[in-house]
Amino acid sequence: MPQPTLTATVPRQLVHRAAIAETFLTDWERTGADQFRLCAQWPRAHQLHVSPDRSAYEPLLVAETVRQCGALLSHAEYEAPLDHCFVLKELRLTTRPEHLAVGSAPAEPVLDVRVFDVRHRAGRPTAFRYDTDVRVGGERVASAHISVSWTSASVYRRLRGGRTPDTVSALPPAPALPADAVGRALAADVVLAPPDRPGRWQLRVDTAHPVFFDHPLDHVPGMLLLEAARQAAHATTGLPGSSAAFRSTFHQYAELDRPTWIEVVDADGEGIRIRGTQGGTTVFECAVGAAVG
Repeated sequence: MPQPTLTATVPRQLVHRAAIAETFLTDWERTGADQFRLCAQWPRAHQLHVSPDRSAYEPLLVAETVRQCGALLSHAEYEAPLDHCFVLKELRLTTRPEHLAVGSAPAEPVLDVRVFDVRHRAGRPTAFRYDTDVRVGGERVASAHISVSWTSASVYRRLRGGRTPDTVSALPPAPALPADAVGRALAADVVLAPPDRPGRWQLRVDTAHPVFFDHPLDHVPGMLLLEAARQAAHATTGLPGSSAAFRSTFHQYAELDRPTWIEVVDADGEGIRIRGTQGGTTVFECAVGAAVG
């Protein structure tokens, strides 16, 4: 891919963001059958995705960038209309934190994506899986796997039973853990309440948060659940490096108007296994670690 002298982000609608500042992809091209190369730019400062001392990019910045790849490709290359609704089903990510340092200019990662297991309905794609290799300056910094599906707005409304951003209100956020207990600088970015018992926290859902709720939603977004897993791992170990890798499955929608509980179900030398539940039903599972097999 030639290096442009001027770079702009891709249209924000293609990556399901309202804010240009939260749109990280800048370009893409097809490199083979179901293979693509995408370019991105990462800011040197960000409320969530850069460390408080501005020295390192957070692994979840990589996750969000890879998520945006799937949204863009579904619309630009696999016929998904812009009004279709998306469901994140699985996300696996392994990063190399030693290569995620913030430099003297914004990083410009290159993402090589291979799409497979494309599902069709009525002759049109409705789901796929994709693997992504992420490099910065030629150095491999991460690899990821995502499974996503999409459906029309009318079908989505039926699936959601009338739940929309206008008809569903989030529960008031509970008091927050101290920011430093979860590796955050700002209290506004803490997504866990003090534990009601060891290893279990209520999820704090703030629909005014400019990153997690970049636009109105009728459910808890997947990136907020991943951040909850990251913060739970940090609260358990006290080690920032405990969240370099994620292996997550999203079983069903986490509703805004029901309490969501984030709990550690297992912790060993290889990582921490975390479960998100509502009313006793598992909505989300995630293994977090320095390396997750």
